[in-house]
Amino acid sequence: MRRHHPGAYRSGLEDGLTEFLEGVQQEVRYEKLKIEWEDLKYRLYTPDYELDNGIIIEAKGLFTPDDRRKHLEIKKQHPELDIRFVFSNAKAKLNKGAKTRYFEWCEKNNFLWSHRIIPKEWLQEPGVTSSVTRIPLKTERRK
Repeated sequence: MRRHHPGAYRSGLEDGLTEFLEGVQQEVRYEKLKIEWEDLKYRLYTPDYELDNGIIIEAKGLFTPDDRRKHLEIKKQHPELDIRFVFSNAKAKLNKGAKTRYFEWCEKNNFLWSHRIIPKEWLQEPGVTSSVTRIPLKTERRK
């Protein structure tokens, strides 16, 4: 399992996105926000980036079944959040032999997506960044 080191990114995609954001954002917020969610147990999701307008960006190379399930649950539990994906290859298939591609899964499940870059239009949308560093569960935790 990889560990995050301050100042280091997990992939070349994240390196490139950080470099891009340094020139267009007031602050690069990399893995600063925590979002509580639950499936069979309590979980904590750390998105990759939060833009100045509050849009959450998840950079993905490999988009696993666990990632997809997690994001569907988070969307159900936090419908107010605007989570978008930037893929290193948006045309990759969900798994070997699948017909569905990453971008098609996003469109089917109402997530906005991009291939390799954060579109400038996303940066220009109105909104504000979170005033908190942790977004709590809205429901009582299961025991």
